[in-house]
Amino acid sequence: MSTPALEAAEALGLSHTVIRHGPVRSLAEAARARGVVPADVVKTLGVSRLSMPDAEVARQATGYERGTITPFGAARPWPVIADERVRGRKITLGAGEHGLALAADADAILRALGASVADISDPEPAT
Repeated sequence: MSTPALEAAEALGLSHTVIRHGPVRSLAEAARARGVVPADVVKTLGVSRLSMPDAEVARQATGYERGTITPFGAARPWPVIADERVRGRKITLGAGEHGLALAADADAILRALGASVADISDPEPAT
């Protein structure tokens, strides 16, 4: 099975692995399902200054259902801003369907998407 996201990643020549897993309800669950640590799961920012669009607006703008939005294969190009902490890591991100992700080298993803990189998040405190 393919999705526009996976097709876009392949068209960009991005070496990646597809991960299929069941439903997840949190970052921790997504990390466990993907066999990675939470820092290797790339998602949208959970910041109070941002708000989620209405479900239909999100689908029209991106081509994806909320909860599956990814920069790969979106209905139109969107700017991608990534936290500098992903550099040099293998990361996972959604692949356009619930329970579907792709894993790849973060630096290759950043290049493929023409992402801007900045210090935009607060790391989890060490426990």
